[in-house]
Amino acid sequence: MSASRTVICLLRNDLRLHDNEVFHWAQRNAEHIIPLYCFDPRHYQGTHHFNFPKTGPFRLHFLLDSVKDLRATLKKRGSTLVVRQGKPEEIVGDLIKQLDSVTAVAFHEEVASEEKTVEKKLKDICCQNKVKVQTFWGSTLYHRDDLPFGHIGRLPDVYTQFRKVVEGQDRVRPVLSTPEQVKSLPLGLEEGPIPTFEGLGQTESVMDCRSAFPCRGGETEALARLKHYFWDTNAVATYKETRNGMIGVDYSTKFSPWLAFGCISPRYIYEQIKKYEAERTANQSTYWVIFELLWRDYFKFVGLKYGNRIFHINEGRTGVPFVDANMRELALTGFMSNRGRQNVASFLTKDLGLDWRLGAEWFEYLLVDHDVCSNYGNWLYSAGIGNDPRENRKFNMIKQGLDYDNNGDYVRQWVPELGGIKGGDVHTPWTLSNSALSHAKVSLNETYPSPIVIAPEWSRHVNNKSAGPSSAKGRKGSSYTPRQRKDRGIDFYFSKKKSF
Repeated sequence: MSASRTVICLLRNDLRLHDNEVFHWAQRNAEHIIPLYCFDPRHYQGTHHFNFPKTGPFRLHFLLDSVKDLRATLKKRGSTLVVRQGKPEEIVGDLIKQLDSVTAVAFHEEVASEEKTVEKKLKDICCQNKVKVQTFWGSTLYHRDDLPFGHIGRLPDVYTQFRKVVEGQDRVRPVLSTPEQVKSLPLGLEEGPIPTFEGLGQTESVMDCRSAFPCRGGETEALARLKHYFWDTNAVATYKETRNGMIGVDYSTKFSPWLAFGCISPRYIYEQIKKYEAERTANQSTYWVIFELLWRDYFKFVGLKYGNRIFHINEGRTGVPFVDANMRELALTGFMSNRGRQNVASFLTKDLGLDWRLGAEWFEYLLVDHDVCSNYGNWLYSAGIGNDPRENRKFNMIKQGLDYDNNGDYVRQWVPELGGIKGGDVHTPWTLSNSALSHAKVSLNETYPSPIVIAPEWSRHVNNKSAGPSSAKGRKGSSYTPRQRKDRGIDFYFSKKKSF
């Protein structure tokens, strides 16, 4: 094999040549480039809870199209796409040993935990073999390093705040050029076959002629779609008015599948929008395409900010005891009180700003008394998009905990690691002194996590905690002492003033 410098470009959700920093860097730092895509067997196993295939037939069809298209694109430029079936970290390790010329492995960073685990294993293998690791950020419109928040931990927990700040700086990086020629593979390296549906344990999907997305995967198709939607039909100029349609192909951009696989760059879409606005028209519709790209960015950055913790609400480890107690009761018994359901829904949609469907589907999975109308109606209501939608309707987790579990008995029942904290203090362990925590045998971020988020309004109730048992009785035993007030307002699913 060749002894010259070789860079492995590991491709995952970046199946394109245009605006791809991995290729851009490798072209300048190698004599040979190995564009590599691995069909990771872990992507074709069942999901953790429901055992659904992680990659269904329609998504797999789109992926296979995209891999084939990238291989064809690279072949036109003097290279090809090397394809292997197996775990990326193992395949990269094998290539390093096989070639004895690999000087670097380059890839785009991801956000989710499974992908981050692969990245760590890749770095370990490269370290063992004294091979450089070069990583990039390339999945969002705005680069992670250009965010004006100083640190990802300061990312606003409300999209509108994020959007206003980011739009105000207007710092979208320019699109990287597409290489006319790509440096060749090392001599003798086989490109490998692209697997079939059968080889991946799937049944091939059948296209329905009624589909609003009769499109193929791949960079070529993605760029053609943009040209059609922007320049050939001017459909983008009416996007805001038509985007909520249901039948047909051109009522919306349909960019999302190509964006998900990285077949098209969000920066390229932005560049083309700006060009379209300069040459044809700029209106609410052209802006709305950018608005939707910003939503996509925001969800990525929220995932980056919270990591796995965006999923921890399902495991009862959010660091907010009243929420955790309810989620653990649900997970272990299939039941949660109506009060608990309203609070958990409010916490997920309002305090964390997450998609209400995440919670609705989790409740559907676990609740023994699941009723589709009640469950989804409650989540829609909590998210402010169902009946009587009010975007500012929000429960205060500390106030609710003190109202309905003022002595903390319910929390201690389901969150036993906080059992040493007496009275209402159990609702806010992060506010206790180190000596009080030590006395209760609680170590924040070790035996129990710090809160995933602290809402500013919680502070009003931190010092309003009962230290002794209450005489009132209720569902939660001695701890249940609802405070009386004239009209409980948002405490009920339907207000007193509503007509039935």
